[in-house]
Amino acid sequence: MLILTRKLGESIRIGDDIEVKIVAIAGDQIKLGITAPREVDVNRGEIYEAIQKENSRAASGDLPEDILTAMKAMKKKEK
Repeated sequence: MLILTRKLGESIRIGDDIEVKIVAIAGDQIKLGITAPREVDVNRGEIYEAIQKENSRAASGDLPEDILTAMKAMKKKEK
């Protein structure tokens, strides 16, 4: 892990296309401004983990019961 020290208004660059800037500091919170191309997903860590978990569940076929019930009903209508 790279650890950098930045002051208010300063930034770091990730590659050529991504900039992370310190835009505000209040108590123990820091607000970051992130400039990145639209095709780059930028999420909070907990949101990213939830997306990964849901994608993994969907790929394994372990879907919630209400979705499974709806899928079975759709298959019956197709017949």
